[in-house]
Amino acid sequence: MATMNIIQAVGDALHVAMQADEKVVVLGEDVGKFGGVFRATVGLQQAFGDDRVIDTPLAESGIIGAAIGMALYGMRPVAEIQFSDFIYPAYDQIVNELAKYRYRSAGLFPSPLVIRTPFGGGIRGGHYHSQSPESVFAHQAGLVLVAPSNPYDAKGLLLSAIFADDPVMVLEPKRVYRGPDHGTNWGSHKKSEVPSGDYRVPIGKAEVARPRTGRGIAVSLITYGAMVHTCDKAAELAAQEGIDVEILDLRTLVPYDLERVAEAGRATGRVVVANEAPRMCGYAAEMSAVIQEQCFDWLQAPIVRVTGWDTPFPYTLENDYLPSPARVLDALRTVAHYR
Repeated sequence: MATMNIIQAVGDALHVAMQADEKVVVLGEDVGKFGGVFRATVGLQQAFGDDRVIDTPLAESGIIGAAIGMALYGMRPVAEIQFSDFIYPAYDQIVNELAKYRYRSAGLFPSPLVIRTPFGGGIRGGHYHSQSPESVFAHQAGLVLVAPSNPYDAKGLLLSAIFADDPVMVLEPKRVYRGPDHGTNWGSHKKSEVPSGDYRVPIGKAEVARPRTGRGIAVSLITYGAMVHTCDKAAELAAQEGIDVEILDLRTLVPYDLERVAEAGRATGRVVVANEAPRMCGYAAEMSAVIQEQCFDWLQAPIVRVTGWDTPFPYTLENDYLPSPARVLDALRTVAHYR
C-alpha cells in the first residue's frame, strides 16, 4: 500500500498498465517531457520512451483520430484531453466513429481506447476550464463513462478501462486531484491508501461512500466525482439535525448500477441527487427519472436535485456556482421533513 492522491493514483495506473502490456500507449498535449498540465504522466516518457508516450500537437480531433486508428489496429491507447472543455473539436470523432465501430462492424472491430480528461470546477478556470460535459457523452450509445471520487477508485477504474475492449471516457474530478482540501465550501477530501501493482475496480458497480447509521430520518444521496466530498460534508451537518444520510457513489455513469440505485431509493423513500453540471438535462435528471420509474411505490417525498446553475461557468463566482454543502443540506432537509 502507498498513500496517494488522485493524480498519483492515475500516474501509477498508467505505469502499471504500460509495464504489463507494450500495446498500451499514452498520447496528448504535453504528456511526455512535461508530464501533463496536472502532472499525471510525469516520468512515463523517461520510463517507456517517446514512441509510447507521445507529445501531440494542440489538436484534439487529431489526438482522438490517431488514437482511434491505433485502437482499431490492436493497440490500447490512452488519450489525454487536457480539460474536458477542450474535447468538442473531437466530438465528431468520438460519437460518430469511436462509439459506433463495434456496432457497425458487427463486433469485428472493438475500440479499446481510453480518453482521460479532468472535468468540473475547482481551479477558478472559468468557462473554458471548468465544464462538466458528462451528460453530453452519456447520451451517446457505445461509450462507457466512469468518474472516480477517490485515489483507490481512480487507479482501479483506469486499469479496468485500459484493459476493456470498449471505448471508455474517464472523467477525473480535478477539484479533488491533490487533497487534502481544507476549504469549507465544497467539503474536504484526503489522500488514501492505494494498493501497489494491478487491481481492478469493476466498471458498472456503485459503492456506498457513507453508510446509514440507523439513527434519524433515513435519506439516500446519490452522486459522483468531487460531489461525493461535498455531500459527505453535508451529511455530517445533517446528522446533527437527526437526518441519517447514505451516500451512493455511482463511480460509473454509463452503464450505471441500476440495481444499486433502485435499492437506495426503495431503502429510504427519500432521495437527493447531486451533480456539479447545470440542472437542465443534467445527469441528476436521469437519476431522478429512473428512481421515479423504479421506486415510485416506495417514495415518501419528491426527489430533489442539487446542481450547478444554468449559466456559463463564472470566473469570479465559482464558489457560488458549485453546489455547496449548505445547498445539499437544504435539499436533505426538504426530503427528510416532507409531509
